[in-house]
Amino acid sequence: MEEKKKTGAEPGKIKEALETWNRDVLGKALKKNPESRERFSTISNLEINRLYTPLDTEKLDYLRDQGWPGKYPYLRGVHPTGYRGKLWTMRQFSGFGTPEDTNRRYHYLLKQGTTGLSVAFHYPTLMGCDSDDPRALGEVGRCGVAIDTLRDMEVLFSGIPLDQITTSMTINGPASILLAMYIVVAEKQGVKSTEIGGTIQNDILKEYIAQKSWIYPPRPSLRIITDIMGYCAKQVPNWNTISISGYHIREAGSTAAQELAFTLADGIGYVQAGIEAGLPVDEFAPRLSFFFNAHNDFFEEIAKYRAARRIWSRVMKDRFKARDPRSHWLRFHTQTAGCSLAAQQPLNNIVRTALQALGAVMGGTQSLHTNSLDETYALPTEEAVTIALRTQQIIACESGVANTIDPLGGSYFVEALTDQLEQEAWDYIRKIDDLGGIVAAIEIGFPQKEITEAAYRFQKQIESLEKTMVGVNKYKTEEETHIPLLKIDSEVEKTQVANLHKVKKSRDNQAVGKRLADLKKAAAGKDNLIPFILAAVKEYATLGEIINTMKEVFGAYQDPGYF
Repeated sequence: MEEKKKTGAEPGKIKEALETWNRDVLGKALKKNPESRERFSTISNLEINRLYTPLDTEKLDYLRDQGWPGKYPYLRGVHPTGYRGKLWTMRQFSGFGTPEDTNRRYHYLLKQGTTGLSVAFHYPTLMGCDSDDPRALGEVGRCGVAIDTLRDMEVLFSGIPLDQITTSMTINGPASILLAMYIVVAEKQGVKSTEIGGTIQNDILKEYIAQKSWIYPPRPSLRIITDIMGYCAKQVPNWNTISISGYHIREAGSTAAQELAFTLADGIGYVQAGIEAGLPVDEFAPRLSFFFNAHNDFFEEIAKYRAARRIWSRVMKDRFKARDPRSHWLRFHTQTAGCSLAAQQPLNNIVRTALQALGAVMGGTQSLHTNSLDETYALPTEEAVTIALRTQQIIACESGVANTIDPLGGSYFVEALTDQLEQEAWDYIRKIDDLGGIVAAIEIGFPQKEITEAAYRFQKQIESLEKTMVGVNKYKTEEETHIPLLKIDSEVEKTQVANLHKVKKSRDNQAVGKRLADLKKAAAGKDNLIPFILAAVKEYATLGEIINTMKEVFGAYQDPGYF
């Protein structure tokens, strides 16, 4: 009791003082200057109190619920020194045109101080199509780099030592093939698979929920993912086998709590699938990573990241009985919110990105991509991407926020909001469990429906001016802002297709046919598919050929069209 008196934390006295303040101070102020609206809320529509005090956090036990950086439940971060020992990895998601074009951009970014690479693939690659596929017509190199064969991956990383840089690849359905290409390119550089590091997104469940770039049905897709986890645990131990992605869930219109819940529910689904495939949890769980959105609501986003760490550590320890502390860690990459960028007054996007990036850093991200101001129009120019990278560097070197760990820890508001988001996420996770797990929930359209309704509510708030988007529904101007844009020449498609045809003519097509036949037999059986994919990649089998071979066994997914 004596200690409570010293810290001023005695609830009864605080409550009494709060009532006095409400009556004598606040009441008079409101009569003179009424508040601007009746209800204040986060961007996700969580109601925000006028004031937060120790009464809002009195149920929290510091040692049980917050604790220390680097210690369970990891609310305050997975590393004991935060950014004092090592800054977050600064990545700029980049890819356009041919592999030669993107390779030049990578060398430029590395010279500007980026500390990790992040590959954006064009849509045909995301969907498992070669550049000469009729479905790729007009799309080659437009929204990412075209990768058809091992030759393209060799060019993409030409002059970049893969034992000295980590690479993140945003690819899902064809993730196993792109990983195989990366492994072979490293081998050609003389770098062993045990020496490379990076991440493949490989999160097919969120594709069914949000982004929609799927290929196979859910269950064979999970088989490929568990094969990757099993193979990499032994052969590529420094590789993050899945980047469990809430980013695209948020881009589809979810709330922060939904992003948190559905992302972690996907993670639970992957861990369960790995265990059912016979993999020891502590063998693969330390190499799972996460990918979150950094949206505009500064405090809500920070609370989301903190809650994510606490939920995941408890899931892994209590539900899956993981013993390795690294299995309890939630390590995550963050990208600033593409859906928050506006075509109107595009220079405002620099400010949005800076605020979002600051929130991600204060929330403890391990890796960060900052969007460029022109991305509502086109892929970023060199000038725009440099401004985006400089935003990270200014935060790291000039703001002071990297000097201490979890700088908003202990804030009554942030701690209460963290707890509120965690509880909402747990409610969703329990409902998904009741439905039979995340795959069953996806099959009946539960997360899809929840996200659609949230997106609709937010759009109505924008239209009614309940929420403000500067330059879009308020503070509009008649003048148009003209900015330089990166344009992809139509010659890119001709060049890429010509290079693909050269590879097909020069390779050993008999060997390719044999490797694809072996892969098909393995897909129909129970062997780990990754060695067979590697063998096909080494013979310069195309992405589309490998995808279609497995499609003959697994079939293709068709969206049931819930809503």
